[in-house]
Amino acid sequence: MRAVATVIMNRVHVSDGEYLRVCQGNLRNVIFQPSQFDCAATELYGTYNPQNIFNIPAEQVHYEIADWALGGGALGAVGDCLWYFNPFSPTCQQYFPRTRTGTFHTRIGNHCFYRPTQLYYQT
Repeated sequence: MRAVATVIMNRVHVSDGEYLRVCQGNLRNVIFQPSQFDCAATELYGTYNPQNIFNIPAEQVHYEIADWALGGGALGAVGDCLWYFNPFSPTCQQYFPRTRTGTFHTRIGNHCFYRPTQLYYQT
């Protein structure tokens, strides 16, 4: 969870590219940017998403991680990554997403983390 929180805060603090332009350094804009985080969507692929943040009550650990991230915490292994993805396979793609704006950095558990390429800064 700290790795994902680090990605979210990286998007809040990014200095250029799509996330700066669209989200303008606003945490709410980052979380609710369309098609970014499944848990923030009430509908996925035209079907109701029962596992969204509006239906599942937060637990103490979620508050602790939010406080940690908002207080400047960052997981060093994630670095400046702006994306994460669970490929449901033992390997990670070299680039993500298909636009090749992110390049593979590390894997933590089932998730692959991607840092921005120069192409990202042109978005």
